[in-house]
Amino acid sequence: MTSSDSLERPPSVDKILSSDAASHLIERYGRSSVTQVLRAVLESLRQAYKADKNSLPSMDTLIQDLELRLEEHAGFSLKRILNLSGTVLHTNLGRALLPQDVLNTVVEVASNATNLEYDLDSGKRGDRDTHIESLICNLTGAEAATVVNNNAAAVLLVLNTLGHSKEVPVSRGELVEIGGSFRIPEIMSRSGCTLVEVGATNRTHLKDYRDAISANTALLMKVHTSNYEIRGFTNEVSPSEVANLAHDNNLPFVNDLGSGSLIDLTKFGLPDEPTVSSAIKAGADVVTFSGDKLLGGPQAGIIVGTRQLIQEIKANPMKRALRVDKMTIAALFEILKLYEDPDRLAQHLPTLRFLTRPLEALNTLANNLLDPLSSTLGNYAEVSIVDVESQIGSGSLPLERLQSKAICIKAKSDSALRALAASFRGLPLPVIGRIHDGTLLFDLRTMEDTAEFIDQLNHLDLSESTS
Repeated sequence: MTSSDSLERPPSVDKILSSDAASHLIERYGRSSVTQVLRAVLESLRQAYKADKNSLPSMDTLIQDLELRLEEHAGFSLKRILNLSGTVLHTNLGRALLPQDVLNTVVEVASNATNLEYDLDSGKRGDRDTHIESLICNLTGAEAATVVNNNAAAVLLVLNTLGHSKEVPVSRGELVEIGGSFRIPEIMSRSGCTLVEVGATNRTHLKDYRDAISANTALLMKVHTSNYEIRGFTNEVSPSEVANLAHDNNLPFVNDLGSGSLIDLTKFGLPDEPTVSSAIKAGADVVTFSGDKLLGGPQAGIIVGTRQLIQEIKANPMKRALRVDKMTIAALFEILKLYEDPDRLAQHLPTLRFLTRPLEALNTLANNLLDPLSSTLGNYAEVSIVDVESQIGSGSLPLERLQSKAICIKAKSDSALRALAASFRGLPLPVIGRIHDGTLLFDLRTMEDTAEFIDQLNHLDLSESTS
């Protein structure tokens, strides 16, 4: 019997492993992995053989099946994708992109021993925050700073340090859900402090904070509602007013900014967003914000404030559990360095570059894609260019939209449209768009090169797109 003939009975694991056909798989994946996957393949084969004695494949087919399963087994599920969803900072798609120069520094520190917590001058143990603290302080006007793994962790650590077993008044209109069902009240509870809700959902006054202060109050806190906005009959107490009230009562004032912009975005034609430096100037003793939102850096939670309070926060044993690694520190340092040259920031920081792209550039991209897509999908869907609105994402400026251009694909039916969307997600470089009003939209705000997109169109599986 040749290797192309059907097998007479299910073979044993040892027989397959000792065959010449399996030798290259063992060389590539290792005997242990091949054995593990092979057992699963043969078990499926035996079950099929019990039901139908004529179901056995050839040895060639068995080896091909084994190789496909090994590729899936060895493959890394986290992969590069093309974000054409229309959300620049998409939480599910990894938020901010990092420039190549930043990645070069990350690779350098990741592949070598470093002085992460080693003082080269004294030869003694050092503090990992020293590599970025002075830079953060220069950009924000704060006295001191520390960094943890995300902003939720920053809020948790601050409250656990300064408010444990005590009360923290917060406006009802600021009890936000951060995302993924993480809510400020739950984080406060886990931190060990007691939430005292003040005011109403739409209107909070300074008197509400004043009446909530007691002997058991630890601090006053404001949470910037970066992921929603209340309009109409509203009133909000300004950060400076809350800060003054806190200080009159010898309490610290904590301002959770969330998105955390370091620059005046209006200078780039973007909507206004509170900056960290303005929060410090308004009297905040501690400010927390994210590294991978409007800042455009790696995932991190940055805490800035007075030297005394930051030292207390850093002394909390939880800080070690929430600290960042050397790769995050390297990436954050390089991103922050870009802010020292604000005139060229939009050229070097991908997030700001995406947010400030002119419509003319997006229209050029759309026209470059129109013919190749129309040629590929001509028998399956209509392709056109439409005006759309992008959003910043990750809870940043939720009501603000950016004028953009998109490729609009209209299929013959809803099922055909969903099949097309799935086909684009199944490409070697998966393409993620959004379905809206019975069409598949590819918003081009975050696309910078059309070549790779066009080159893989011949890989589209259109077999399910005709119904």
